[in-house]
Amino acid sequence: MPENGYQYDVLYIGAGHGAFDGAAPLAAKGYKVGVIEVDKIGGTCPNRGCNAKITLDAPVELLRFQERMQKVVSGDLTFNWTENVKHEHEVIDGLPDFISGLLTDSGVDIINGHGKLVDAHTVDVDGTEKTADKIVVATGQRPHRLDIPGTELANDSTDFMALTELPQNITIIGSGYISMEFATIANAAGSDVTVLMHKDKALRSFNQSYVEHVIEDLQKRGVKFVKNANVTEFAKNGLQYTVSYGAGQTLETDWILDASGRIPNVEELGLEKVGVKYNEHGIEVNDHLQTSVDNIYASGDVVDKKQPKLTPTAIYETTYLMKLFSKETNDPLVYPAIPSVVFTSPRIAQVGVIPDAVADDNSYSVQENDLLAGWYRLVTNESYAKNTIVYDAKHKIVGASEVSERADNAVNSILPAIEFGWGEEELSRLVYLFPSLESDTKDLL
Repeated sequence: MPENGYQYDVLYIGAGHGAFDGAAPLAAKGYKVGVIEVDKIGGTCPNRGCNAKITLDAPVELLRFQERMQKVVSGDLTFNWTENVKHEHEVIDGLPDFISGLLTDSGVDIINGHGKLVDAHTVDVDGTEKTADKIVVATGQRPHRLDIPGTELANDSTDFMALTELPQNITIIGSGYISMEFATIANAAGSDVTVLMHKDKALRSFNQSYVEHVIEDLQKRGVKFVKNANVTEFAKNGLQYTVSYGAGQTLETDWILDASGRIPNVEELGLEKVGVKYNEHGIEVNDHLQTSVDNIYASGDVVDKKQPKLTPTAIYETTYLMKLFSKETNDPLVYPAIPSVVFTSPRIAQVGVIPDAVADDNSYSVQENDLLAGWYRLVTNESYAKNTIVYDAKHKIVGASEVSERADNAVNSILPAIEFGWGEEELSRLVYLFPSLESDTKDLL
């Protein structure tokens, strides 16, 4: 037992990236650490998020590549959905045990059950109380459900990734990450897909000209988009479902995906009882990730923040807390440049300042490049590829966005320049492998 008289130095509620990436190294330093989890160890990303999604998307990349190279590579490819989902489980099913092993090998106690705050230093886990000097709430987010009649008839992203047979007709509600990525996958696998948008724009935080291109490409492939759909009801109709929307309009479908967003898991945690403040966006924290209760912190997607609610953000936060708790730092948390990507085809990726945000600000300059002019894109016969670079008044790169089949890798190659404030002199010292996408990207900066 720690010298402070509590059972644990630090107790985490939740075992996702907002917890385990910091909990394991903290325990390895000799601190007494416990992690409470009511579901699978690892949280959303390994079990029903990033890892699963990118596995399901891999055949889409292959199909698109073959499509672009059809004059060179002959033959037809078929998308076997059942085998794709089987492969998904080959990738992800061992992850909870793997992460559990990392935790226990580091000395972390894994406590199975639902954790609820009793007071500032006590968590009740299904009737058993655990005490700690510091507590970290890392409960993440869950899929939002529309508050309309028949909402129980819809499915969420977890349900989609568990489908062993893909329905012929799929209706997706919403036009964020999940909607656009799953519409891409389902369409490539042979489903008829309709996307009912809440408003008139998709992926609102991304470069809209690039988003429009992705939508146009999906429309050419048969995906239907309905703007400002205003969905009002789901109903069962024999073996099918009826979606009511707009001014009395309806459509029949085999399967409904509610991709209307994600919301923070703040209920049934005892936050109100102990005085931890939160709002509809998550738990309120200061620049040390400290909540309104001094010894209670929050990390990951459950936090109310401006930064993207992504796995890398959660890892950065929990790593910071590890350093804070182990007295390696007492400085406020300063977020780095955090990139985002939408795994459509083509991909959209961005980091830092995006052009839409500075359209009327003369202190920035914006340069758009048609990447098809770069010879390396000719190798894989890309048909559409552009990037936009945002420079500050000193002509240092402060933002980048791209739409292309390899936008994620290209933006990653620009990331250090944005994070460390590099200008032409620093960039000139970067010698990338040649030939490579990174070398081609640098030549356009």
